[in-house]
Parts: sequence; C-alpha cells; structure tokens
Amino acid sequence: MSNATKLRGEIQSRRLPPIEWLSTFRPACVVAAGIILASYAPRAVPFGISIILLIAGAALLPVSLVVLSRIENFPWTTFVKVFKWGLLAYLVVSEMIELAFARDHVRGSSLVTVTRRLVIFALAVSLTAAFTTTRFSETE
Repeated sequence: MSNATKLRGEIQSRRLPPIEWLSTFRPACVVAAGIILASYAPRAVPFGISIILLIAGAALLPVSLVVLSRIENFPWTTFVKVFKWGLLAYLVVSEMIELAFARDHVRGSSLVTVTRRLVIFALAVSLTAAFTTTRFSETE
C-alpha cells in the first residue's frame, strides 16, 4: 500500500470536530446582517436584528478556536501558514467592501457595525480555509 493511500485512509478515519459548520454559520450571520445594512444605506438602520446577528457570529469564533485547540496531532504549522495568508487576503477584500460603504456615505454607528462584521467575516473565512487545507495535510 502506498503512502498516499495510507494517508487518505488515515484522513478519512479521523474524527474531527465540526469546525466547517461553525465557521460557515459566522459568515452567514455577517452576510445576512450586511444585506440588511445595505438595504437601508445611507438612511438610518434599525440595529436590533443586526446586533443579534453580530453577537451570534462573534460568539462562535471563540467556540471554534476552543474546539480546534483540542484536536490531537494537528499540523499547526500548516494551519498558521494558511490562516495568516488567508487572513491577509480577506482583510484586503473586507477593506474594499468597507470603502464601498464609506463612499456610499455610510457614517457613524452604521460604519462601525459594518467594520465589526467584516472583521468577523475575514476571520471566519480564513479559519475555514486554513482548517480545510490542514485537515488533508500530514500530521506533524
């Protein structure tokens, strides 16, 4: 049996926590709140549902990190490498989105809320990409 076949079998038999599900729900909250905010721009935004979605998305970040930290034999070097480059890319994307809101005359608390959502978005997508890439790499 080749090394690739052994590795594939080991990956498929490994029980990993539902990081992808947790990480997918965070951007879903951010996108839903972003749609709500964008539909009101540049008028005043009702922040009730928007804040609830922000809290839900933000609360899942530490949960994902705690669950991720408990995985045994996890290739952390690969994870950190993919995460930092993914974070850099998505921070650039997030800033371009924020610039679009700023150019659309969104100011004050609305822009602060957009900024917070974009930070959660960048972290969530980077975490998902890093975990997905790392889960199929060799253990350290």
